[in-house]
Amino acid sequence: MPLQMNRDVFITCAVTGSGGTQAKSPHVPRSPKEIADSAIDAAKAGAAIVHCHVRDPETGAPSRRLDYYREVTDRIRDADVDVVLNLTAGMGGDITFGSTEAPLPVNQGGTDMVGATERMAHVRECLPEICTLDCGTMNFAEADYVMTNTPGMLRAMGSMMTELGVKPEIEAFDTGHLWFAKQLVKEGTLASPALVQLCMGVPWGAPNDLNTFMAMVNNIPDDWAWSAFSLGRDQMPYAAAAILAGGNVRVGLEDNIFLEKGVLATNAQLVEKAVGVIEGMGAKIAGPEAVRERLGLTKRAPGTA
Repeated sequence: MPLQMNRDVFITCAVTGSGGTQAKSPHVPRSPKEIADSAIDAAKAGAAIVHCHVRDPETGAPSRRLDYYREVTDRIRDADVDVVLNLTAGMGGDITFGSTEAPLPVNQGGTDMVGATERMAHVRECLPEICTLDCGTMNFAEADYVMTNTPGMLRAMGSMMTELGVKPEIEAFDTGHLWFAKQLVKEGTLASPALVQLCMGVPWGAPNDLNTFMAMVNNIPDDWAWSAFSLGRDQMPYAAAAILAGGNVRVGLEDNIFLEKGVLATNAQLVEKAVGVIEGMGAKIAGPEAVRERLGLTKRAPGTA
């Protein structure tokens, strides 16, 4: 892929995620109302896309409850600001093994494994414009946890996304994930041109050094749209790197909870800071309608498939 700065940049705000950030900052939203309100504030600050998980409102634990997703969707759709909705489809593929000497049976407390249809139930119900497809299995920082996405599972989920008319955002945590994503497009499971999110610096995926980043960028087909992010203090530097390399930007509390050292952020503040980076580099911010046209998205009411 030839390097050319992107001068018409869209921002995705990853609003809450499924990790333990909710215990580290009061600004990480938990309830469907808090998640929707934070997403709406991010849209008003300049995010064209909001990427949403849901959590248990009492504990903050990650959840797959359909009613939570429906409430988030309805609140965002009814808001006085337009935004492209991106719901995670990454939940339901979690395995936590037992000890290194006795990996089986698995640790039920950290394991959530369900079939493709159940993993896609909220997408079918809510009909967001975009949902994520984590294109591979990966070890995370935890000792015995594995994010599990087999080729068969990804083909099944990808086919469902295509049939529903919901565009997959291919989450690529390493180069092999891009390799398989291109295979899914070659097979016709996913439509081309595809949409990719490069996930940098997530242990133990692709490290967030620039050589690895450019290896990822150079593996994206020329006609695909893409964004990138990194974690913590590297969030804004990677916003700049993505723009320079021809991509778009993701920020948000899923990936970073600080505005600056020692100062906790809100999603809207992180989006505002990203807007400053983008405009400071001489680029402009793309809005949701421009993103829908660029990516071939259709905004639909929930339950109208």
